[in-house]
Amino acid sequence: AGARLKSPILCFVGPPGVGKTSLGRSIAEALGRRFARVSLGGIHDEAEIRGHRRTYIGALPGRIIKTMKDAGTINPVFMLDEIDKLGSDFRGDPASALLEVLDPEQNNAFTDHYLDVHYDLSKVMFITTGNLLDPIPPPLRDRMEVIQLPGYTEEEKLQIARQFLVPKQLEANGLTGDVETLERLNVQTFNTYPPLQFSESALRQLIRSYTYEAGVRNLEREIGAICRKVARRVAEGRPFPRMVRPALLAKYLGPAHRGHGVAELRDEIGVATGLSWTANGGDTMAIEVSVMEGKGTLTLTGQLGDVMRESAQAALSFARANAQRLGIDVRRFEKTDIHIHVPEGAVPKDGPSAGITLATALISALSSQAVKRDVAMTGEITLRGRVLPVGGIKEKILGAHRAGIRTIILPRDNERDLAEVPGHVKRKLAFVYVDHMDDVIAGALCTLPKNEQGASKGNGKREKAIKIGA
Repeated sequence: AGARLKSPILCFVGPPGVGKTSLGRSIAEALGRRFARVSLGGIHDEAEIRGHRRTYIGALPGRIIKTMKDAGTINPVFMLDEIDKLGSDFRGDPASALLEVLDPEQNNAFTDHYLDVHYDLSKVMFITTGNLLDPIPPPLRDRMEVIQLPGYTEEEKLQIARQFLVPKQLEANGLTGDVETLERLNVQTFNTYPPLQFSESALRQLIRSYTYEAGVRNLEREIGAICRKVARRVAEGRPFPRMVRPALLAKYLGPAHRGHGVAELRDEIGVATGLSWTANGGDTMAIEVSVMEGKGTLTLTGQLGDVMRESAQAALSFARANAQRLGIDVRRFEKTDIHIHVPEGAVPKDGPSAGITLATALISALSSQAVKRDVAMTGEITLRGRVLPVGGIKEKILGAHRAGIRTIILPRDNERDLAEVPGHVKRKLAFVYVDHMDDVIAGALCTLPKNEQGASKGNGKREKAIKIGA
């Protein structure tokens, strides 16, 4: 009965703009506690955490004690922002000093050098935030419960914009339609003046063509820019729109800033569609393979990292080792140069996710079999042709859906990741789960090579690929 639960140390990790700090404020509000915040970005002096000894001129207490004094309570919700951006130099290691602060077994007797007395931090609820988990030292990471906050999907951004961002910017720019605001703006017809509205199609185009981010900061900026320009027209007594539609976006914001991947226009030989992941979301990626007369060299372009280059070598070795049953003339490898290119050469690309895509494009080019235009894939390949699971499945599937892809080939071990994908997206896609490269070829190529019937011999019994959705 006398047991008291020690507050867990939460660590929110996610890209900028996904609401980590806002979530901390909401937790404090829900608990009815004061909210205190300290930014740790760039701190490289241990005294910033523990304080200076009073023997030094200009000595001050550390940020922990100073913030507790400002909070005025012993049990605030204490947020330590940007914990992944701590530095260290000859003046000490702040990350090591934080171990005492964030360890529930030690922080009941935290010692600040300036006060030189024990201070009880055990009643404080600590929340830390960071963009990346890797820079956080392992001993410090071990004391925290990590909660990953991924980027928002397009549907989530749409609802956030409709319910929060648009009303907030309308109020901030005096476009809420209330009598006092319109009288101040000298609008005579305020009785017939409704608030400015954004159509759903306009918000979708804002999300797709004018922003590229995991959060919603830039989306709010673009909505605010439109509201300011409309407010100016209202103040000048000029005609202004009551509904923002896609046709008005170019007028108020200029040409679209960026595009997104789209499915290929037709089935092509030597071109396979892969799925890529970034902190800002998923997208499609075309991988091109061209073969020409030569001496059997392999050329890789598109600013590929070491892992992708190794995946390409593994794909080529699999194709050569299984050439006969894949319908490829073995002699072609000695008389053919192979060029693998991934467009957007200025953008660095790395990771194992393109393994089966590279192999599919390579086998397509060498066997003259076209790849289906509406099929995208992701997965790592081994020399034996096994398909291994990869990460970022949710974002990749959403990027494929946006691009107009209809069928997605996934490693079988990634089937469990579909629980995170919204239901309305899954219903519009067909998923093929694969264990081996033979299953990938069967699902991706338009027609199978003549010798494919014996492809499974010698590889053991494998389950048939499962298709779900419609």
